[in-house]
Amino acid sequence: MKKEKVQEPETVEAEKNDQGPSLEEAFSLLDDITRTLEDEEITLEDSFQAYKKGMDLLKICNDKIDKVEKKVLMLNEEGGLDEF
Repeated sequence: MKKEKVQEPETVEAEKNDQGPSLEEAFSLLDDITRTLEDEEITLEDSFQAYKKGMDLLKICNDKIDKVEKKVLMLNEEGGLDEF
């Protein structure tokens, strides 16, 4: 299997200041990292680096999902909308 180069997301600090990758882009990058980690020829050092990048991306995904969840509106008993 050909060793794939993992696309590096911007630094986590830059992503906190900027919007960073979209949720779809982050999931795509996570797919790339997963394929890289599944490669039997990956070095231990490369696997640690890929794992760290994956964990950073997961944090970004969780933060984005949390923001969306806070914006979701729920119908209350009177038929009005409440944020949760």
